[in-house]
Amino acid sequence: MRREGARRHGEARWIDDRLPDLSNVHRLGLAFDLVLLGAVWMHLPARDRPRAFRKLVTLLRPGGLLMLSLRQGPSEAGRAMFPAPLGEIEAYARDHGLAVVRVAASPDAGGRADVSWTSVCLRVPDDGSAGLPMIRGVILNDDKSSTYKLGLLRAVAKVADVSSSLSRPAPDTDDRVSVPLGLVALNWIRAYLPLVAAGLPQAPGNAGPAGLGFAKAGFRALIEFDVRAQDLRIGATFVGERAIAVHAALVEARRTIVDMPVRYTRMPNAAMQLFEAVATRAQRPDAALSITPAMLWSWGGLSMPGPLWRTMQRHGVWIEPVLVAEWVRLTRGYAVRMGLDLAPGVVEARIAWSEPSRDTALARMVANRIAADGKPIACVWSGVDLQPGTLDVDHALPWSAWPCNDLWNLLPASRRVNQHEKRDRLPTAAALARSRDAITQWWAEAWHSDPALAGRFAAEANASLPIEGEADPQAVFAGMEWRRLRVQQDQAPPSWAGVER
Repeated sequence: MRREGARRHGEARWIDDRLPDLSNVHRLGLAFDLVLLGAVWMHLPARDRPRAFRKLVTLLRPGGLLMLSLRQGPSEAGRAMFPAPLGEIEAYARDHGLAVVRVAASPDAGGRADVSWTSVCLRVPDDGSAGLPMIRGVILNDDKSSTYKLGLLRAVAKVADVSSSLSRPAPDTDDRVSVPLGLVALNWIRAYLPLVAAGLPQAPGNAGPAGLGFAKAGFRALIEFDVRAQDLRIGATFVGERAIAVHAALVEARRTIVDMPVRYTRMPNAAMQLFEAVATRAQRPDAALSITPAMLWSWGGLSMPGPLWRTMQRHGVWIEPVLVAEWVRLTRGYAVRMGLDLAPGVVEARIAWSEPSRDTALARMVANRIAADGKPIACVWSGVDLQPGTLDVDHALPWSAWPCNDLWNLLPASRRVNQHEKRDRLPTAAALARSRDAITQWWAEAWHSDPALAGRFAAEANASLPIEGEADPQAVFAGMEWRRLRVQQDQAPPSWAGVER
């Protein structure tokens, strides 16, 4: 059925997944207006149905519809079928706050006298903000002896925003999501490094690199070797003393995260921990340290409730300002208690997240090297042959909507297309599909031909795109199409229909 659907509707996106988990769909971070199960529910055994229903509901957007057809009648030989009563669905709907919009009975379309169907239409009122009370409790209501809880929340929020593809369902749990503990520690360092380097207090009575529990030898070495916050990104490689410094700082950050904010951050009005960490021993680098998804997972995992994770994915743009404002307030309060006179704006400047700079130099250098070897380079959008003077490097998913300097997002384009036609607009699904061959060919020439760059390309693609396993060009392109859809859904930038070839 899926193959036939793809044949008839080639412009649609298709994905293979299974109930009750729907893990591949949930990795996309998307929400949907409609979820339809046609003659599906009766194939699920009773033990899987509560989990399957919850997984389906959490995919819906505000006002989204869940439609099911329920089969009544005897099972067919050789096919696993189970009773599918209407009352069961109505009970699930009540438990999850869905409204029953319509119920309609109909005979079997195949003419079987002993088989009939009941169609059920449900509407979800939830706007994806079920995790907001948890976040509000941590930011505004929770007792804080330091900024550590805010640091943890921000580190996780950045994973949800930039690297949500690295998330996994937490094992042996009903609705919890796990992310790499190494990535949380990396984001933690990125958040704190500018603050501590400037001597800004993050707890009463401490300031400077030596004043925080996690800012020990490794953290001080980062400052000594001039490792900047923006350097700490997936795909980066450190060698020698810088590699040792980054590893030591990760050890210190992870220890602090597990021992302090993870242990003491609670569910609202409850004693249960909001986060749970499983730490594993990470190997110390010999000569080089490459920040890859596998390396970040090797430090262990951090799990959290599914509603918290989905809220961070869908409402991060609203959460970040509130979180930062509270962090600034706490830091200034600590400074006053310590008798420090902070200049206006100094805390705000240091607490701003260090986004990667808009840098296309590497892609430009590689393009010039390919041209120097006598190989043609064409604009991926128009197919026009490019010369050094007419070559631009375009962010396929526009920087203005989603700042991403990953190698897969840097494409050769003509100056006319990049600066006067596409600009900061998001290519439509059709425009992207038309350029598939040109894009994958560029990736092969520019990145896969160089072992060092191929490793970085794979690490970045696995972190920011919903792909699994090998980052081959076709898998990366499919992930790019899904990421384009999420940027469209989350940011709604202006669209670009591409160039007619």
